[in-house]
Parts: sequence; structure tokens; C-alpha cells
Amino acid sequence: MDDHGRAGAPTLRDVARRAAVSLATADRVVNRRPGVRAATIERVEAAVRELGFERHAGAAALARRSGFHVTAILPRFANPFVAGLAEDLSEACRAEGQRRLTLELDEVDRFSPAILVDALARAAHEADAVITMGLDDPRVAEAIDAAVAGGVPVVTLVSDVPGSKRHRYVGIDNRAAGRVAATIIGRFAADPTGQVLVVLGSQNLRDHRDRLEGFRAALREGFPGMSVSAVLEGADDIDRTRAVVHDALAAGANPCAIYNAGAGSSGVAAAIRAAGIAPVVIGHELTAETRPLLEAGILDALIVQDPGHEARSAVRSLMAALTGTALNENQERIRIEVLFPDNLP
Repeated sequence: MDDHGRAGAPTLRDVARRAAVSLATADRVVNRRPGVRAATIERVEAAVRELGFERHAGAAALARRSGFHVTAILPRFANPFVAGLAEDLSEACRAEGQRRLTLELDEVDRFSPAILVDALARAAHEADAVITMGLDDPRVAEAIDAAVAGGVPVVTLVSDVPGSKRHRYVGIDNRAAGRVAATIIGRFAADPTGQVLVVLGSQNLRDHRDRLEGFRAALREGFPGMSVSAVLEGADDIDRTRAVVHDALAAGANPCAIYNAGAGSSGVAAAIRAAGIAPVVIGHELTAETRPLLEAGILDALIVQDPGHEARSAVRSLMAALTGTALNENQERIRIEVLFPDNLP
């Protein structure tokens, strides 16, 4: 078989293969749409010349009929929120069926930068676009930049990688979410000079660290008598979260409140029940795990984001990047909501 992959005139797919870019990138270059790096444009144009490819009016439509392939990189052994997010992404891609958008889910260890970097490199080679939950590590930023340099747009979802060349971040303002948690605790806690335990999945998770920074800032500004006594890491795992909170309480911590900025709220509940205490407890995300805890009064409030909205926004953002169309910015804003037992949906 020759370089064209078949007898006859070279196709846009042949150009993409020769230039080592995705079909979507070749389409953007040939049809003079924005969003492609200069070096990538040069590679595609060189492939056009080498193969003798001739653009015709139906070329863009041909590429679109061939469809777009999206890889979503999400954490393996996901907590209920992420598991629901994966389902919402699949549904959002199915809703784009008239454009033949297909989704592949790649589940990885969220806490390993090296594994995430490998997954990003693999996705950049195989897919037209990538959705990923970010990890705050320079190697991850470099992998995103490399994908974008190759003409593959990347959207970060829920957890950002600021400073990278990602096309868009889709998620809540996590610093603001942390500030909301501090305000609720400051107003609900009985002791204005009390101590607060904060539980994260990991300080390497940008969304969790942003929540911690916002929480500390708002507590310092609005409730200076209160302080963060310890920051624990529960790896977003129920058993691990229970263990680290249990150990902190056994070591003498006497918090008036606990802010769980990650997952594993059932672990927090188990630890405080065993210790016989009832601090104010604020958690994140409405799931099958957290709903009964809120209804029972073990969690006092939940700070939530709409995973369905996020999934649809991520898909719309990638389709805009792939097709050169514009977004309605008002539609893409992800709101922070606060749920109490009284306003549970």
C-alpha cells in the first residue's frame, strides 16, 4: 500500500498521517481555521505539498463526517462524584451524535504525575481532543503543552493546570468554594476561637489545594479567632480518610469543625462517631454517599457543583476548538451551590 493508503488522489486523512497530527488538526490547517501552532501548520502544509493534496469544497465536511475521537482521562477507583461525571461525559458525547463524537475513557491513578503524563501522551497521539482532571505538577503541564503543540486541544475538568496551554478549564472556582466553607463554619461553629481540621485528597490536587488556600484566607479575614489545627490527606478514600481523622483525634485534636475538601465523607463520619464528638462538618458533592449523611445531620452542609453541566460544557468547549466555532460564555459558567437538608433536590 502506498502513502495514500489506497489508489487514487490523497485524502485529508493521508495528510494527517504524513504530518503526524490528528484529522481535526489537518482539517483546521487546510481550511485556514485558527487555533493551531505555527510549527504544526508548517508540518501539515509540507505534507500537503509532498502528497499533492488538493483542497476541495467538501474537504471540511469529509473530515467532520469522519467524526472526532475524544479521550477523557479520569481517576481509577473513582469516588462517587467522579463515577457520575464519567457517565455524564458519555451522555454529553452521545448528545453530540449528529457530529459523530466518540468518547474513550482512560482511567488512571490520579495521584501519580508520571502515570498521568503517560496517559496524556498516549491520548495526544490517538485522539483528536483530550479531557483530563489536572494534577499540579510541572510534568503534567509540559504534557498538556506538548499535546496542544501537536494540534490536540485539551480541556481540564474539575481540577485545573494553570500555566499550561490547555484550551479551557471547566469547573468551579475552587478558592471561592473554600471561602464558602470557611464562612459556613465561622457562622455555625459554637466556639469562635476553635480549631478546624481540614481533610484533602492530596495537596498535589490543584482543586483541593485551592480550596484549602481559599478556606484559610476567608477564616483569617472573617473569623480570626479560629485556626486550622491540621491538614490531613485521605487520598479520596473512605478507609484512609477514617484512619487519618481517627489518628488526629486520638492524638488530642479537639476540633469545633471539620472541612472535608475531598471525597471520603463516610470516613469522617465514622471517625467522629467513634470519638463521640459532633463538630460542624462541611463536605463536597451530592452523591449516594453524602446524601444520607446530610439528611442525618452528620454533615451540616455540602458545597456542590453540577457534574452534568460540567460534562456538557467540556464537550461543547472541545467541539468549539475542533470546529472553530464560538461558545456562549454565559452558558459555560459553573456555579457553586450550597445544600442543606432543607433544600436537597
